[in-house]
Amino acid sequence: MLKIFNDPVHGLIEVPVGLVLDLIDHPWVQRLRRIRQLGLTNLVYAGAQHSRFSHALGAMHLTRTALGLLEQKGVSLSADEREATLAAILLHDIGHGPFSHALERVLVPHLRHEQMGQLLLEALDRQLEGRLALAQRIFSGDYPRPFLHQLVASQLDMDRMDYLMRDSFFTGVQEGIVGTERILKTLTVHDDRLVVEEKGIYSVEKFIVARRLMYWQVYLHKTALVAENLLVLVLERVRELLRQGFELPCDAHLRWLLTVDRPEGAELIDRFTAIDDTEIVHGLKGWRSCADPIVADLSRRLLDRRLLKIKFYPEAISEDYLLRIQNYYQQQLGLSDEALPYYVFARKASNRAYVRQSDEPIQILYKDGRIRELDAASDLENIGALSREVVKHYLCYPGAEAPFPADI
Repeated sequence: MLKIFNDPVHGLIEVPVGLVLDLIDHPWVQRLRRIRQLGLTNLVYAGAQHSRFSHALGAMHLTRTALGLLEQKGVSLSADEREATLAAILLHDIGHGPFSHALERVLVPHLRHEQMGQLLLEALDRQLEGRLALAQRIFSGDYPRPFLHQLVASQLDMDRMDYLMRDSFFTGVQEGIVGTERILKTLTVHDDRLVVEEKGIYSVEKFIVARRLMYWQVYLHKTALVAENLLVLVLERVRELLRQGFELPCDAHLRWLLTVDRPEGAELIDRFTAIDDTEIVHGLKGWRSCADPIVADLSRRLLDRRLLKIKFYPEAISEDYLLRIQNYYQQQLGLSDEALPYYVFARKASNRAYVRQSDEPIQILYKDGRIRELDAASDLENIGALSREVVKHYLCYPGAEAPFPADI
């Protein structure tokens, strides 16, 4: 039996009754409905309201399609391997906190979302009495058929393929559109590793270029960068005040995460899975009228979309230059020494569209049986360039209140 979900990106998504459907119905997976896939990017692209849940379903659908196509090419798969791979991709983002990547280093600073996801996967396996044992091995890459892990997590995985399609659809940014169907149909397995048949190389090149363009046009858009920095600063300020005993309205689970040093264990899992975007937005609404002027003002700025301005620089911003800009705005706006770093600060953003000579390179299979890595096989000269990390340095400042100084 199958259950059908109607998806605006892929159409009808079929989910087999059994472990995968049980996971979809689990509260920890349902929680992903309340976490925006693109964090605060909806402040730039109004349609970017889609959730981590819809992305998880989409990635699972692409994985199911890919497995079916591989079986048509003679790749043998057991029913357990199919089910476990679908479970692994469905749960690949379960470790995300509110607003996805935006607060990853704030709520549980010592754990990345992948590490939190591993903790939740292990806890789920205990709840399900070992039914996720194989999914855990595939998820972590500890299974002797590495192509299954590559479908879940690699440089050409179903996660990336779905988020490019989905984020492009909901933002309206056409540069993210990739030839997913052709890529899936040219995937095959060689020596138990996922490879792309030679005829699919141009679609893969487009995939890499699309990923690079989407990063700078959507994921690292300047307005989204400012908004996410402000959200981080608000939470860091709230943490500081709560630890000083300052009275602030705050969800109990969020308060625990912000005030406990290196939270861990079962309580961490219980508290973390109890919060989503809702608690953060509710917090911002309460904090905009709190007694602390920094928290109150930054909360209002986020809720009203009255953000700071941003200016990019080709090189790292020196401490001396930053200090001069801070001094200027302190004089112009009367900012206190305590408030200043919340309103004038320097950061950097980076992106690498493709990692050459990585543990999971994209490999091209030629008709004569030769295997070459993508950057060596491609006749597109900028594939090599796309493998270099691009770093953009930027400065945020309250430009609406005072013009940026031209003579500093």
